[in-house]
Amino acid sequence: MRADRLMSLTLLLQNRPKMTAGELARELQVSERTIHRDLDALSSAGVPVYATRGATGGVALMEGWRTELTGLTRAELHALATVGAPGALDDLGLSAPLRTGLVKLAASLPAIQKPTLEYARQRLHVDTSSWFSEREPVPHLAVLRDAVWQDRRVSLEYRDFEGKKGQRVVAPYALVIKADRWYLVAGNGEEPRVYRGSRVEGARMLAETFARPPGFDLPSFWREWCKRFGEKRASYEATLRLSLEAEEALRRIRPPADHARIDAAPRARDGTKTVTVDFERESIAVGQLCEVGAGVEVLAPEALRGRLIKLATVLLENHGDPAVRQRAPRPRKTKR
Repeated sequence: MRADRLMSLTLLLQNRPKMTAGELARELQVSERTIHRDLDALSSAGVPVYATRGATGGVALMEGWRTELTGLTRAELHALATVGAPGALDDLGLSAPLRTGLVKLAASLPAIQKPTLEYARQRLHVDTSSWFSEREPVPHLAVLRDAVWQDRRVSLEYRDFEGKKGQRVVAPYALVIKADRWYLVAGNGEEPRVYRGSRVEGARMLAETFARPPGFDLPSFWREWCKRFGEKRASYEATLRLSLEAEEALRRIRPPADHARIDAAPRARDGTKTVTVDFERESIAVGQLCEVGAGVEVLAPEALRGRLIKLATVLLENHGDPAVRQRAPRPRKTKR
């Protein structure tokens, strides 16, 4: 709409000392002819806008003049009202600047818009923290943050998923937080890699700087990396027989993709379902199946079934009645 464009044009000129008609046209994605018509409209409305010719010419507002309009719509004010200080900003030491910045923004709003902001703040609150899981400690996050801001190489001591510890020098491009976990995106002469922040056991910023790869775009890289990670992740499938209670317990633990598998499985006459679930790793399967508890039986693989039986036997030996211990289940022998 033209009214929105005129407001955007005014705010652009207010925030930048001088812009050419061509620059304004590109910013607002219109023709230069449209810009000239809009400038005439602003001038007719009393906005002190003027244009100068020559190599250093351009369009500008009269020095010292500012509009009281913010250009913020009601929906934008509602969105701003939900902004708090998530844990990620606490980790980076930016939660206090965010709070003071929001206070300054609220103070700069015209009086007519301030009630809208407070109205939304009292009706919508966003809490990004999880209920029970604790945030992973990233003791060297401050060093990584400074290295990312300053484009300086960093020497890492890093322990991989298998527990192997190594040292490497990398060029830190960016920090990413996903589901309360910090990741470092860094290069070392090849395609950028992703390092989990909690596995960084040592970090030392070096004096040497680096040049970021031309054309590197963090959001695009991260989307593609997450897609590849999901495709190549580890696989550990287990076939389970579930009662109705165990089925509901498993739904609460597993992601929506597994809900579809459970829904698609036919229900037997006794009310159970047989479902194959990919837990990625045996240790994850053991932990989650213990959380499901009664009503779940592992049909395959035999190694997982045996590990759960052994765990149940140990628990009975430590906590059970002596009479019950004698009846503890034993691992099922496989047919050869």
